[in-house]
Amino acid sequence: MNKNQPKRRKDKDNPYNIFKLNDHYYIEFKDRTYKDHEIEIPKRLYEEFNQFELQDLSYMNIVDRHIEQSEVWDSSLYERIFQKEESVEDTVLNKLETERLHSAIQQLSEIQRRRLMKYYFEDKNYEQIAQEEGCSFQMVAKSVKAAIRNLKKILR
Repeated sequence: MNKNQPKRRKDKDNPYNIFKLNDHYYIEFKDRTYKDHEIEIPKRLYEEFNQFELQDLSYMNIVDRHIEQSEVWDSSLYERIFQKEESVEDTVLNKLETERLHSAIQQLSEIQRRRLMKYYFEDKNYEQIAQEEGCSFQMVAKSVKAAIRNLKKILR
């Protein structure tokens, strides 16, 4: 029996395997009693599983390259263990400050508010915002800076 399987790196938690055999498509898996099952599936379902596995592989590569390679030293782990939890008072104060900021943002002009939101909350730069809105880079910069000045006045 020669199974034509997509060549993929499998995650240890992957519960199934897909393959093609003589123009028929199959999925195989073990149930919770570890009994093997092999079921013929339509080509469309095979293609969906195949696409999902490609996306999953892409994510596993991101984890390998970026997430698992982040700094994990004894000292950083030690710091994480002893990080002080935020007190209830601090949580409430942070929430009140956030609400106050959102209220102040609502008091800005529509243009200032929109550009400020794009700049700070959508992580867009002045050039991207200007291109979206069909205006100059300088106009966007001026609007965002004016919005910040106005927020400082409102929040005093």
